[in-house]
Amino acid sequence: MGLALFDLDNTLLAGDSDHLWGDYLVGLGVVDGARYRAENQRFYDAYRAGTLEIFEFLAFALQPLAAHPRERLEAWRERFVAESIDPIVLPAARALVDRHRRQGHRTAIITATNRFVTEPIARLFGVDALIATEPEEVDGVYTGRVAGVPCYREGKVTRLAEWLAGEPPTPTWFYSDSHNDLPLLGAVDHPVAVDPDPVLHEQARRRGWPVLTLRQGGLPAALTQGS
Repeated sequence: MGLALFDLDNTLLAGDSDHLWGDYLVGLGVVDGARYRAENQRFYDAYRAGTLEIFEFLAFALQPLAAHPRERLEAWRERFVAESIDPIVLPAARALVDRHRRQGHRTAIITATNRFVTEPIARLFGVDALIATEPEEVDGVYTGRVAGVPCYREGKVTRLAEWLAGEPPTPTWFYSDSHNDLPLLGAVDHPVAVDPDPVLHEQARRRGWPVLTLRQGGLPAALTQGS
């Protein structure tokens, strides 16, 4: 059985859920507004530049989970998904996931954004699995620390291997917008660049990978097939 893997932020979504969640917390007034917003942007800029120090970022991003009761966090998250995520779900992304499902492939979202933020988003797409950065929990309470290997850059390859438990499927697809995902894109049978950043777009051109857009209309559209 084949396996189709999808990055989430700026691939299936027309935006970044991690960054939007930080801004949503600022809007709620539950974090130090100006400072938190500035740090949130600094980390996002570093991610796009490929210079993000992942453990420094996670210490920042996971701290609010440890600072508030879980019931309150989940209520905020429900409103966040309705207000900030539903409007940026791409119809063509749904169509792409559905196409793989109809072909009998397993489907999974694999994302650096933590599971607390992404679990309800994954349900919107009806995927079979979510592989995400895991916030540490002790007795059902978030600690503000990360559990295991962050699902970021080479960590995506590691986490996928752990999830597969030594039984790699064939064939495999991976769809992503980001040059940060080059390690996993290089490890699958069918890498696909989706509305890629400039670095990934150039790598796709050099390696002959297809380039798709999910931002135009209701169906995936080919931009190039590499060269």
